[in-house]
Amino acid sequence: MTDMASAAQPVPAVPPRPSPPTTHIRGRSAPAPLVASPPAAAPGGLCDMTARDLAALLRSGAVSAREVLDAHLTRIERTNPDVNAIVTLVPDAAWEYAAAADARYARGEALGPLHGLPIAHKDTHDTAGVRTTYGSPLLADNVPERDELVVERMRAAGAVPLGKTNVPEFAAGSHTVNTVFGATRNPYDLTRSAGGSSGGAAAALACGMHPLADGSDMGGSLRNPASFCNVVGFRPSPGRVPTWPDATPWATMAVQGPMARTVADTGLLLSVLAGPDARSPIALDEPGTSFAEPLDRDMAGLRVAWSPNLGGRVPVEPEVAAVVADAAAVFERMGCAVTEDCPDLSGAEEVFRTLRAWQFASLIGPWLDAFPERVNASLTWNVLAGRGLRGEDVARAERLHGELFHRVRLFFDRYDVLVLPVSQLAPFPVEWDFPHEVAGTEMTTYLDWMRSAYLVSATGSPALAVPAGFTPGGLPVGVQLVGPHRADFAVLQYGHAFEQATGYGARRPTLLG
Repeated sequence: MTDMASAAQPVPAVPPRPSPPTTHIRGRSAPAPLVASPPAAAPGGLCDMTARDLAALLRSGAVSAREVLDAHLTRIERTNPDVNAIVTLVPDAAWEYAAAADARYARGEALGPLHGLPIAHKDTHDTAGVRTTYGSPLLADNVPERDELVVERMRAAGAVPLGKTNVPEFAAGSHTVNTVFGATRNPYDLTRSAGGSSGGAAAALACGMHPLADGSDMGGSLRNPASFCNVVGFRPSPGRVPTWPDATPWATMAVQGPMARTVADTGLLLSVLAGPDARSPIALDEPGTSFAEPLDRDMAGLRVAWSPNLGGRVPVEPEVAAVVADAAAVFERMGCAVTEDCPDLSGAEEVFRTLRAWQFASLIGPWLDAFPERVNASLTWNVLAGRGLRGEDVARAERLHGELFHRVRLFFDRYDVLVLPVSQLAPFPVEWDFPHEVAGTEMTTYLDWMRSAYLVSATGSPALAVPAGFTPGGLPVGVQLVGPHRADFAVLQYGHAFEQATGYGARRPTLLG
């Protein structure tokens, strides 16, 4: 995201007790098959299929969960050393899950919607018995005792968990690098950033290491890495995907959500992640099952607003602005009524920065107090900003938040969807700490270049990042489709139509051969 993507998910409040790691970074041994099933495709083919097609093969018995796992572990061995997307691999446990999935199929039991699909979880999402570091040396040996809710739901749906994906430290920033595992590199250009904070997830998806991924987003952590890696990332409406445990359960700036290589696959994972839970006070009542339904719709007459720079509020590199303009033209060719327009986002900057700083002070502050010399400078700055807030600062931010919501609500009385840049520039060199200039404008902090994403976060609207083109140098660029509050399914429909009309997401990284 942009930072603290998993702010809703509490990091351990006190230094963890060391636990013996149960993970294995290299090596695997496959058990003898329980059921003989001829593979439906060569291993590489399995890795490049959509999650929906792969799930259909698994449910039909045309391919086994262990064959699918073997193909993906082979892909990980081949591509992960270059990209550094999956940082903890648990092949032995994955084989056990895959064997159990095949046994369920053999017994004729009911199969979950993610039956046999391999998944790696974001390294800020707690996984029982599997190291969860938050990208921090303070938690390098942390092994949680329980799964958090999104992980719990994916396992219950039949997914085969195979490891953890890389993040910046405590998910702070949209560039995935930390002192525990190093940087995740962009699969389309290994000299470039994969974005963040769900950068490991996005890069792994692009490489076919697994077909679906979870992530989180406060200021862009699902959307920025999706744009950088030519995959799909969806920031759902707050409460659509409930979080538990949650140290700040009433906060709405940070959300969790799905990533995939196609919009339909993103909807499939959302169908599992979404739905009510009594432990979340803001959880929406609607079940998630509808998101697995077909996304096709007639786009004729759809009212589309678009802006290359959020109404002039953010600098955007010309090559990115050109992609946004091309996207608007695509909607026009689909029969939509397209207008250059943008809601009044006054106050969104103050809302985001204030409420984010407050959460940092709450969640990371205890770590700064206990280990001031081991918390990096950016995190320290965030915590101190939060501690410098007064009650009237937070009250003003909440008032501005409400005013912003209503202005955007009224904007969507006139339009169905808003098309914006996801990121203000294309993937930047992996060695940079952050872009210090965008379109000739100085970026004074590591947050500044992410405004195109985090200003949208402040609105509470669902936002989808979908592949939209490439720069002349071959770097991916996505567009952001923003819809009315809680219009999550409609936004997925618009993204699906755009994806089908353009086909940009089908272009895979050259390192795959």
